[in-house]
Amino acid sequence: MVGEERGRRRARGRGAIRRAHRRRTRIRVMGAVLVPSALLLCGALAWDGREGASAQAGASSDRVAGPSSPRPGVRPGSPSAPGGPRPSASADDRDTRAEEGRRGAKKPEPGKRADTSGALPEYGSGEFVTAAPAHTGSHGTGTVHRYRVEVERGTGLATRPAAAAVSDVFADSRGWTRTGQDAFQQVDSGPAGLVIRIATPATVDRLCGAYGLNTHGEVNCRVGDTVVVNLKRWMRGSPQFAGPLAEYRALIINHEVGHWLGHGHETCPGPGRRAPAMMQQIDGLKGCVANAWPYTSAGTYLRGPSVP
Repeated sequence: MVGEERGRRRARGRGAIRRAHRRRTRIRVMGAVLVPSALLLCGALAWDGREGASAQAGASSDRVAGPSSPRPGVRPGSPSAPGGPRPSASADDRDTRAEEGRRGAKKPEPGKRADTSGALPEYGSGEFVTAAPAHTGSHGTGTVHRYRVEVERGTGLATRPAAAAVSDVFADSRGWTRTGQDAFQQVDSGPAGLVIRIATPATVDRLCGAYGLNTHGEVNCRVGDTVVVNLKRWMRGSPQFAGPLAEYRALIINHEVGHWLGHGHETCPGPGRRAPAMMQQIDGLKGCVANAWPYTSAGTYLRGPSVP
């Protein structure tokens, strides 16, 4: 009896050992399966996280991409050609950050209809209306430059007379069409290599200031292919210019379009002589006589010493 009992105990012990061994084997097998699965899951999550971040970054880049810089809009050899577009302003660049900050605190509001004697709006809507062509065909002969005239909403100006005034400047034989090399045609659709905008002083400061030009709420500028005309100058002229307002408007267009064509600043050639159209006449005539045109009626270019 004792021997049989011992035999049964040994059999139970060996069975327990075999069962324990089988459990350890199953655990090792399950571990071998689960660990790679977990690694695959983690890897999949990590990959998905990287892809999502990349997609978000791409979407953010698309949203924050700013406007491209304008083309120079000048011929080879002009002062603006080296190093890409270099805007030009009709006044010395002075630091007006404090003044601009003060203006920036005001909310832009469209102004009332402007005239030459009453108050002019400081702010407009920032939106521009394209004028219909004031003339059929082009003015001048030679290379035809298509241009567009735009007027800011809130200036009080109608687009038709503004376009007519610009057209009259290009039609004059004392203007840039004199040499027979350049012609100008106004368009209201399709491509235009030159844009002439009339805007309120605050909008001029904003548009020109975006390219590093301080227009002080007073003067005009040319940035790339865009001439930005200050409403104040368009409606009131300049205290330095004694002629009719239409003549001063001609000076504005001739001066800024001259930059677009590649001409740099010039100064007074001598006391009593006519000031060049490329002179910054609003800063003082330096003994010269005010003049709006680059050429005389006889076709002589009214030149002055170049200003560095």
